[in-house]
Amino acid sequence: MRTKTIRTDPSKGNHLERAILVGVGTKDLPVDEIHQSLDELSDLLRTAGGVVASRLIQRVDKVRSAMLLGSGKVEELKQMIEETEADLVVFDHELSPTQLRNLEAGLDCKVLDRTQLILDIFALHAVSREGKLQVEMAQMQYMLPRLIGMGKALSRLGGGIGTRGPGETQLEAQRRAARQRMAQLRLVLQKLETQRTLQRKKRLEGPIPIVSIVGYTNCGKSTLIRALSRDEEIYVQDALFATLSPVSRRVFLDPKTQIILNDTVGFIRKLPHTIIQAFHATLEEIRVSKLLIHLVDSSDPNLDKKISESQKVLTEIGAHEIPRILAFNKIDLIDHERREHLQMAFPQSIQISALHKETLFPLTAQIMAHLKT
Repeated sequence: MRTKTIRTDPSKGNHLERAILVGVGTKDLPVDEIHQSLDELSDLLRTAGGVVASRLIQRVDKVRSAMLLGSGKVEELKQMIEETEADLVVFDHELSPTQLRNLEAGLDCKVLDRTQLILDIFALHAVSREGKLQVEMAQMQYMLPRLIGMGKALSRLGGGIGTRGPGETQLEAQRRAARQRMAQLRLVLQKLETQRTLQRKKRLEGPIPIVSIVGYTNCGKSTLIRALSRDEEIYVQDALFATLSPVSRRVFLDPKTQIILNDTVGFIRKLPHTIIQAFHATLEEIRVSKLLIHLVDSSDPNLDKKISESQKVLTEIGAHEIPRILAFNKIDLIDHERREHLQMAFPQSIQISALHKETLFPLTAQIMAHLKT
């Protein structure tokens, strides 16, 4: 591996890893969609503590199974790594074990895929015990099939007295240890899920309806629940996946009407299935809601795509038939013309700013109207 100059963030004093982002798409996929996805990957990288050194895009007739990229693009990427002194390469796809192994060998550089980057951010933001266990489970599910071929050291037979003969390779020991740890995690998470189910059952049997805020990551869900509940201790950060553990607060919409309001894990395009599986118990909170508030960042130029992606996730977790209020947040960041356009395009929607409580009255009125039907 090359020796690289260490760069630091003057405000934090820590090393900022430089990454080349790589997007590969078939020629029937519009190039602007590839760029939009790379823009999001750039935001993910920033949240993980990295900076973009450069980008590389390849459009192909058919995605190659061995290295994803063609041999010419691999050589071009190697040259970019040298020129930009990049520390790693991040692919905007989920790489197979073979692709990951071949790319690292061919590029002589650390290679990550989109799933690994998202898992890294989840690990960074996990605070609760359950959240940390869920992240570890997702990481183990991702890594287990990729243990094979992670270097000759893992495959060597042990040496010395008592280890002669067929023995157990280090690779096999690693995989066995991983399976054992996953079994332990499942038991603990099942117990926590049972506890959550009992708590949820009590809430469902009670007279107070459950309303969940859902939407793309970083659309302002935590800020909204903080404003409606008047709880200044709810954690808010301008970063992707700042909220992993569900937050529930009792909210009085008027002196006689109260709800249990849930904050939830943010959605994202290409949300890894390992995340959905590991966070099953957390996402279950959405499915038992009587009403959903689908929150959207009105200042986002790609909001149409993100609305669509959020709807896909709701369908995947079985929450697509729950009544929904579409609420455009952050209207303080857009002009009057943009507001009018959104109202015409989405006539049933409402417009709010979670930072300005006087804009929230139409939302609370709609919630009460839905709950009375």
